[in-house]
Amino acid sequence: MDGLIDIDQSPKMINDETWHYGFKDLTWDEFPAALKMPLGRATAVKIDEATVAAVRQANTLHPYDESANYNFAIDHAFQDWRDIIALMPVPFLAVAGEKSPYFNPDFLQAIQILNEKAQIQVVANAGHAVMAEQPTAFNEILARFVKCVQ
Repeated sequence: MDGLIDIDQSPKMINDETWHYGFKDLTWDEFPAALKMPLGRATAVKIDEATVAAVRQANTLHPYDESANYNFAIDHAFQDWRDIIALMPVPFLAVAGEKSPYFNPDFLQAIQILNEKAQIQVVANAGHAVMAEQPTAFNEILARFVKCVQ
């Protein structure tokens, strides 16, 4: 692996006394029930029609399995990846949507404290689906990172 990219995903989903950047306001008191679908709107801005059509087509070919996602979300919520980020041996890019309804983008600052080599970028006017909401900005960020990794 030559590099790692994190897109609007906090390294720890459950908020506690050591972490205040988890999924929404999720604490152990609401876990796991708060991870049941629907999770609420993921976007902050309207996604263009071409992208929406492509997602619908992909969903027709590969239907979304809500129950599998729930099991994944529970497993993921148990994890705390902060130690992995601190010891990340490859270039690392973390991107967050400025208006993400799921994660406070300030988690990027916490990531940078954990690993000073981490590259962080908040994308303006984007929610959780950063790459779909602001594709030009996201692709520019991605291209810069890939150049650094090569």
